[in-house]
Amino acid sequence: MLLNVSYKDKNVTKKITDALGKPFTIKERIRLGGIGSPKLEITQASVAIRNLLILDNNADCCNIEMRPGGIILGFRSLLESYALVIPYYKLTIYKGDLGIYSVYKDNYFVKVRADTKAVQKFFKKLLDYKADNTPTSIEDL
Repeated sequence: MLLNVSYKDKNVTKKITDALGKPFTIKERIRLGGIGSPKLEITQASVAIRNLLILDNNADCCNIEMRPGGIILGFRSLLESYALVIPYYKLTIYKGDLGIYSVYKDNYFVKVRADTKAVQKFFKKLLDYKADNTPTSIEDL
């Protein structure tokens, strides 16, 4: 789901928490070696996201925050902040040519440039965490 998170709204916070769980504790963040990505340059996006990004002339950038049940892909357009909330069971990541990572959820997608080791290390950490914490069958729920 694509949400405007510019303003503190209990309903939006509840939607995110219900979908992904509460944020990691400080102890868990340290154990994981950080839960946020470096600044990611957006090279391509789905229509809904692209329509928001073309409203201003700033560079198209985003970041990813890991949660226990999924990720939040955040970006800004004009003076508003937006979040694409993606549970792990709906998250699909592809690594393409020329260091481009594609992050998919249903009819939304964002392609980002992974031109540094830090970005590649973050995506490896994200994929490893997803593999370890996504249920593999209905009995695991």
